[in-house]
Amino acid sequence: MLEAVLPYSSANFARAIIMPNLVPPVVTVKDAVAYRERIMAALPGGHDFTPLMTLYLTEQTDPADVAAGFADGVVTAVKLYPAGATTNSQSGVRDIEKAMPVLEKMAEIGMPLCVHGEVTDPDIDIFDREAVFIERVLDPVRKRLPGLRVVMEHVTTSNGVDYVRSQQNDIAATITTHHLIINRNAILAGGIRPHYYCLPVAKRESHRLALRDAATSGDARFFLGTDSAPHLDPLKESACGCAGIFTAINTMPLLAHVFEEEGALDRLEAFASLNGPAFYRLPPNETRITLTRQDTPVTFPPKIDTADGPVTVFDPGFEVHWVAS
Repeated sequence: MLEAVLPYSSANFARAIIMPNLVPPVVTVKDAVAYRERIMAALPGGHDFTPLMTLYLTEQTDPADVAAGFADGVVTAVKLYPAGATTNSQSGVRDIEKAMPVLEKMAEIGMPLCVHGEVTDPDIDIFDREAVFIERVLDPVRKRLPGLRVVMEHVTTSNGVDYVRSQQNDIAATITTHHLIINRNAILAGGIRPHYYCLPVAKRESHRLALRDAATSGDARFFLGTDSAPHLDPLKESACGCAGIFTAINTMPLLAHVFEEEGALDRLEAFASLNGPAFYRLPPNETRITLTRQDTPVTFPPKIDTADGPVTVFDPGFEVHWVAS
C-alpha cells in the first residue's frame, strides 16, 4: 500500500505529518526511524518529500524516548488516539492520567501533541463524540498543562472550530479536504456509501459550513490535514467496513474549487502551505506547485491499483476544473 499511494502524496506535497497507527503501531523512536526508512525507500525517483514522523501515544510511552527523538529532529509530534476511536487505535489511551508524564514532558520541551478528538464511550452518540472530547478531555488537559501545544486533527464540528477560536495560543486544528465537501447525507442518504465513511464521521451540514468558514477565513490556527486514508475496496465494501477516504490524488484541485466557491483563492496558499509549518515551527517549503483553472472538467481515476487490489479515489460529486502542476 505504501508503494502504491506514496507517489500521489509526493507529487503535490513536499512534507507530510505521518500518522503512526500501523500494525504494530509506531511507539518508539526506533520504530519511527524504521518507518521513515521504509517511506524513503519507496519514494519515486525525482520526488522531493520529507516525512515528518510521529509517535503513537500509549500508557507505557517513555517520556525520555519521546524527548530524545524530538531533540534529535527524528520525531515531530506525538499522536493521541483514544483507544478504539479509529483505525488501528486498539493500543491507544484508555486512561489519560497514565499518559500525563509524557504530556508534561512535551509541554516542557514544546513538542506538539496531535489528537484524534473523540471519546469512545458507548453511551455517547457518534455524532457528539468530538464535542464531548473537548469538554471532558481536551480542555481539562490544556488547563492543567497550559504550555502543551495541541493540534486537533481533522476537526469536524462547529464545536471544534469555536473551541480553537476561543483559545489564546498553543492550539490549532487541521481540516480535511473531504470534510469541506461532504456531510453525513453523503454516507447515508439514498443508500449506504462506504467510500464516504471516515472517522471522525462527517457531520450535519451546519458543521460542514463552519469548517469551510474556518478554512477560508485566513485564521492561521486552521490548516490542511488531509487524513488521506487508503483502504482496499473489499475492506470498505463489507459488513464492517474500514473508515477512511483516499484524497491524496486530488486534494489540491478540490481545495482550489472550494476556495474559489468561497471567494477566498487568495487564502488557499496559507491554509495549505504556510499555517501548518508556522505552527510546527518549520520554514515554509521553497518549492511550489501551480494551480491552473481550465474550461473543460478534469478527470481523476476512480480507483488506483495496488498489489493487493483496488483503492477508490474520493469522488466529490461535482465537476472540477483545476489542475495542479
